[in-house]
Amino acid sequence: MALIRWQPFSEVETMRRQMDQMFDEIVGLDRQSQAIWQPAIELQDTKESLILRSEIPGIAGKDLDIRVTREAVVISGEHRYEKKAPERSLFRSEFRYGKFQRVIPLPVAVDNNQVQANFKNGILTLTLPKVSEARNKVVKVNLADTSETTPAADHADNNQKTETATA
Repeated sequence: MALIRWQPFSEVETMRRQMDQMFDEIVGLDRQSQAIWQPAIELQDTKESLILRSEIPGIAGKDLDIRVTREAVVISGEHRYEKKAPERSLFRSEFRYGKFQRVIPLPVAVDNNQVQANFKNGILTLTLPKVSEARNKVVKVNLADTSETTPAADHADNNQKTETATA
């Protein structure tokens, strides 16, 4: 019979590493996410347009690249490191430097030729007008008496008259 040395602390160390990994995943602090930064966004749907707000602090407008298609918005840029102080004076830095990119899919098609942008105090605001087909259209439908039968052309004419009256 072979003797196996009992090492209780190795089991405790394994359990500690597993617990640390679990908490890091819950909080979102895994090593890959520390290297990648994406700006936070807020997307609001109005009757005529979508309003996209993005929080991009500490970045100049000249360092941003914004591209809008009918289906998505791509925001990319670079947060550059500026060496102002002597190297030995920096004790700790939690700022994120480097390039970033965020692709935001849009719920409806937008007219990308009419986009308006505003960048103030680190908040980027894009007003994305919807294409006319994507806007909510209200059409009133008249129900004819079920006992009366009228030709389909008459129903179409009645619906067209009602639609133009409500528009």
